[in-house]
Amino acid sequence: MNPATTNPSTTNVEDIPPTRLRLDRALDRLDVVFRGMTARADEAQCDCHWGSEEELALLKIPDVELDPDLLYRTWHACDWTDHGAVLRRVLPQFARALVGGLVEPHQMDEVGRSFSRGHCYRWPVRQSTAVWEFLHAWWAHSLTDPDPVAPVHELLALCTEASGTIGPWLAVWERLDHPVADRHLAEAAAQWEYDLLRDELPWSMWWWEDDDTDAARTELSAWLVRHVPARLQAQDDATEELLHLVRLIGLTGPARYEDPHWPSDRH
Repeated sequence: MNPATTNPSTTNVEDIPPTRLRLDRALDRLDVVFRGMTARADEAQCDCHWGSEEELALLKIPDVELDPDLLYRTWHACDWTDHGAVLRRVLPQFARALVGGLVEPHQMDEVGRSFSRGHCYRWPVRQSTAVWEFLHAWWAHSLTDPDPVAPVHELLALCTEASGTIGPWLAVWERLDHPVADRHLAEAAAQWEYDLLRDELPWSMWWWEDDDTDAARTELSAWLVRHVPARLQAQDDATEELLHLVRLIGLTGPARYEDPHWPSDRH
């Protein structure tokens, strides 16, 4: 897994991928933009279930680093009076923890919900721009990273939940002509095919209306059907079985279920 930051004393700038340089700049920008942020003075939490008064007080002091457990409890809690203010308080450290692999990959959808609860799109332009640049930089870097800190399919769920849209993230992937990005595409298709063949989005969108979730699922399905076969055949990154499953995602009704390649274990 990649380190949270690049050590200039051991790595030549010329050897650092451009996507990593962009990500480092985005992290540095978060440090600048969110310096001095605090939770609201009247913010409260349950000392039985969340933590102590002393820990809560730390969120009202700017720029004090939190221990990993307190950081987790802070971004993960869903019952803050002002989740946006709390998220702004921890965001520089939180972003570096994400990029540094200190948050479990299976929690990426929960991370996305934390960004969504914070309503980042409503923040002042300087702040919201810094957040979106971080997410886009992390996404672009992960697509070409052979060993990203979180699987790309998990990161897509995070970015979709955080931004409220799936299209821009798929568009970046579509434009990227890179063998590693294609390998991630094969892995993602293998992860998603089971749910998409049941006409379900492969992850939960807790804050979305059903129509919005269906629209995202439809967009993802159509995108896979259009772009997976040619890219994966060219890279030898997909089995014949996976290619048939992706093809089936593009069919509906009896045409899907009566196809000779419909998997027998789905009945």
